[in-house]
Amino acid sequence: MAIISEMQEERPSVPFKASLDPSNPLVFLERVFDFMGKESDFLLKNSSDKDVSTALTAAKKRLREAEKKEKEPVKPIEKKPTKESVSMEVEKPKKESLKPTEPMEVDKPKEEEEKKPGPIVPNKGNGLDFEKYSWTQNLQEVTVTVPVPSGTKSRSVTCEIKKNRLKVGLKGQEPIIDGEFFSTVKPDDCFWNIEDQKVISVLLTKQDQMQWWKYCVKGEPEIDTQKVEPETSKLSDLDPETRSSVEKMMFDQRQKQMGLPTSDEIEKEDMMKKFMSQHPEMNFSNAKFN
Repeated sequence: MAIISEMQEERPSVPFKASLDPSNPLVFLERVFDFMGKESDFLLKNSSDKDVSTALTAAKKRLREAEKKEKEPVKPIEKKPTKESVSMEVEKPKKESLKPTEPMEVDKPKEEEEKKPGPIVPNKGNGLDFEKYSWTQNLQEVTVTVPVPSGTKSRSVTCEIKKNRLKVGLKGQEPIIDGEFFSTVKPDDCFWNIEDQKVISVLLTKQDQMQWWKYCVKGEPEIDTQKVEPETSKLSDLDPETRSSVEKMMFDQRQKQMGLPTSDEIEKEDMMKKFMSQHPEMNFSNAKFN
């Protein structure tokens, strides 16, 4: 009985020979697939198309990553400074700190804080001096002086005094003063004249003769009326009632400057103390007084 052994003869391996032409790589790929078809059953599989596509996609991805790495700049190796070099180096400002970003809040000097707009200390006449005119006051009157070119005559002057407005200037020119008063005046008791043909003097009689003006005409800076100094020598010329009111006003101004209670506040405190002494049975411990 003969035994026939089924043995497949092994094919001798054939070396792949092909050269790649960069200008026409498809020829090379055709030879690769011909070689694979002859030497293996890879192309006979149903999944061969999908496997080739997957391999092609993976190859493209590796190629893009390699190109990306080549384009990235090479970072220089930072050398750690030694102790000796650190002590000798001077810290340089960073470039970022030189960029015009948001402005930093810097503490303002005290001088700038003091220059904030507010009431101005009056001149010696309890008014203010300006480039083109000046004004002074007492409780009864306001005096405005306007310098004009030497030799100016009264017929060249324009002066209109109304109850709540003043207009002063030279004819044919823009008015030097033109504005509303701080408070009303008595037009019939006001007048003007020209002194030595070089200064226009305007006398204004106040309607309210118990009030200090903060400015002469609207638009001027305000003066600090608490720093007004009335002429004590003229207090004796006032009637008793007016003199008493002026003295009370002066006292209250000094008290405010020193942070002390005014005459009205002192009077209220005395009244409250008297009431408390008359009613000891009442509890005022939680009472609040304005």
